[in-house]
Amino acid sequence: MRPGIDRALGRAWVVTAVMTVGLMVNVTYVQGFQAQDLRDDPQNARRLADRHRIERGPIVAGGERLAWSQPAGDGQRYLRRYRNGPVFAPVTGYFSPFSETRLESAGNHILDGTDPRFATTSLVDRLLGERIPGGTVHATVDPDAQRAAYRALKASGARRAAAVALDAETGAILVLASTPSYDPGEVSVLDGEKAQRAFARLGAQPLKPLLDKATGELFPPGSTFKTVVASAALAAGADAGTGVRAGRRYRAPGAGQAINNDESDIGGDCDRPSIPLLTAYAQSCNTTFAFMGAEEPGNEAVHAKAGEYGFGTRIEIANGLRSAAASFPRTGEPALSALASIGQGSTVATPLQMAMVASAAINDGEVMVPHLVQRFTAADGTEIGRTRPRRLGRAMTSGQAADMQRMMEAVVAKGTATRLRGTSVRGGKTGTADIEGAGYNDRWFIGFGPREDPRYAVAVMTEAPGYGIESGPIVAEIIDALRG
Repeated sequence: MRPGIDRALGRAWVVTAVMTVGLMVNVTYVQGFQAQDLRDDPQNARRLADRHRIERGPIVAGGERLAWSQPAGDGQRYLRRYRNGPVFAPVTGYFSPFSETRLESAGNHILDGTDPRFATTSLVDRLLGERIPGGTVHATVDPDAQRAAYRALKASGARRAAAVALDAETGAILVLASTPSYDPGEVSVLDGEKAQRAFARLGAQPLKPLLDKATGELFPPGSTFKTVVASAALAAGADAGTGVRAGRRYRAPGAGQAINNDESDIGGDCDRPSIPLLTAYAQSCNTTFAFMGAEEPGNEAVHAKAGEYGFGTRIEIANGLRSAAASFPRTGEPALSALASIGQGSTVATPLQMAMVASAAINDGEVMVPHLVQRFTAADGTEIGRTRPRRLGRAMTSGQAADMQRMMEAVVAKGTATRLRGTSVRGGKTGTADIEGAGYNDRWFIGFGPREDPRYAVAVMTEAPGYGIESGPIVAEIIDALRG
């Protein structure tokens, strides 16, 4: 060949070689490093078409399978099954033809075998497209306590109800119960049209059974919020024995209407002009805590303290699974702050948040990040991940936490929850939130136990006529179940 042609061919060969190498690098990058993102892309039609062809691993708790896959009978697909579906729905969620929720979503890549943490997952495996068996998601919930909580909530006759129990020291979620509930098996089917009909029926129900009441809905917490206000007073220099303002009524500066104590308090401790903080808390004196929120220590102090407990934050309890954010208003209007400080007005919280508030009293003032996953394991049992306890923040000093624990114990010993004396509940706080125009209240009880060694913090909300103490026995049942 002539030199000019040789040079042209040489350049063409170099360009071809460079392009070939570039193509190989791109294919390697896409298959090895972008494959998961491409699989998860909502515009990837195969994501939905192939989802039932994978045998997902189980979700387990306390040695029990809560969710698992079984062959559908056509030799190609798998159907998702759930144990005690309505009981554990807030934990497992569902795996429908279109979407997944709760732990089915948070642990999706563990369950379908695509998580990069699997020990058998290597670059070669990815390039060759080898199928990795799905792993196991180990939830933190106690199955017996979860069932006990669900039964008690159902038996309460409440229109909506929820219960949360935490290990105060670690933040592990031991109970996450909600009513009304639904059976995940109704929507976790192979037929998309059948699933859509089930979703339409559930979505049309006014009390929203698909929405978890324990972490996903917000309710006025009533007098249980006085725990946060009392914490702010302790941080401002008070202690359980400090004399605080009480009295039959309190009108905040600029308010058109006074806040009164409950009629049952007339002639009692709350009627006196000044009483110890412990007594005001145990007897749930509205006037004391309205004054605190409006004037001393005031709105800024209460708002800051609420934030230390987690208010204003969507708490992440598993990967991508976040609660609704509790709220206490930051306002320059004393009247609004007074009402909000007794858990009414614009103050709202989830049962999860109020369980976190109760937990600090028995955990040296520390609030832990709640978590719903204990660990992940591969199909061969090898552990590939574990949730480590993490501190959200410190809501109280050790001394303040000791005072708060004394005050919560006084509620049971001689306050608004004497009906719980002799039960496994050592301390707590009642709360009754009035719902305007409704024939029911949001009845709250937050507390801790067992009596001999408090380690569980529990919050229960039941929506029905009556007072917060009505939810107290459910807290006792949950603590009894946790004790085994």
